[in-house]
Amino acid sequence: MGLRFIFMLTRNDRTVEDAAAHLATALALGVRHVGFKDVGLPVAALKGLNQTIKAKGATSYLEVVSLDQDSEVRSARAAVEIGVDVLLGGTRVDEVLPVLEGRGIAYYPFPGRIEGHPSVLQGSIEEIAKSAADLAARDGVDGLDLLAYRSNTDVPALIRAVCAAAGKPVIAAGSIADPSRIADVRDAGAAGFTIGTAALDGLYPAEANDLASQLGAIVRDVAELNGHISPFGKKSLDRAFGTFDETWSPRVAGQINNMQIKLAKFSGDFTWHFHHDEDELFLVHRGRLLMKFRDREEIIEEGEFIVVPRGVEHCPVALSESCEVVLLEPASTVNTGTASDARTVHDLAEV
Repeated sequence: MGLRFIFMLTRNDRTVEDAAAHLATALALGVRHVGFKDVGLPVAALKGLNQTIKAKGATSYLEVVSLDQDSEVRSARAAVEIGVDVLLGGTRVDEVLPVLEGRGIAYYPFPGRIEGHPSVLQGSIEEIAKSAADLAARDGVDGLDLLAYRSNTDVPALIRAVCAAAGKPVIAAGSIADPSRIADVRDAGAAGFTIGTAALDGLYPAEANDLASQLGAIVRDVAELNGHISPFGKKSLDRAFGTFDETWSPRVAGQINNMQIKLAKFSGDFTWHFHHDEDELFLVHRGRLLMKFRDREEIIEEGEFIVVPRGVEHCPVALSESCEVVLLEPASTVNTGTASDARTVHDLAEV
């Protein structure tokens, strides 16, 4: 999977009061990873957030904000009670692991020394990387929640060092508020990152400051980094067919995996042939097509299609003066199949 964007319903390390409304906005935009803190709202409200997230098929995260052992254990128990998918943060692994055992909750504690509220990551890159290696070696630790941008180090170097030391997924957190930092996180090898306050406060570069615009911009930027932006736009069949006049000479209009979308103009009779390995679909865009088989004949009108299986001998005939046909067939398909004549085309032009 690509870089994971986790939207945190939080500000200043607290779940915001209007989290439910913000969650609805995020889910409507297709955000697939949503988290919240264990402070700011009562457990009952957090349960409601979690149920909504899970009902939409998204992944839920609870990030621990605890400064002592007892409160961190209570947070872990809250994660179990709420039923989140992932528990982020915390430093008291020995106390938390028994709480999570057998619960099906992935655990990503903080590496390094965490101080204050909001939390700050203290220590050198070497110290934090060593902590990461020690934590990642523990059974029950599935990854790490790195407060990368709340440290005073070279952050990309820190992320790279922690990823290399851990050998498990690393989520980068803390003050990520622009595309360049997201790119740095990806390039450094992190599996994902969190954004909360920046989106809620309209700080991310976007067309507008409202949450929908903010999240839309983040999702777009992540999709581009992950190579999930389509380079293709729509095509007009009328315009494409208008670019050529040759008959029985297919043009490639697009490709889906190993299947090509071809456009061809038919006039008169073609030759009897079959294809050893390829099935073909003929969809009539304009005109009328007669498909001859050895046992019958089929007339295909505009808007209709017919599938010719591999190995079946057939002969297309244009019943109208010109018949415009969309073909869907493997890229290996030669128009005349087992036959070979002056109309055989091996190298197809594109439209």
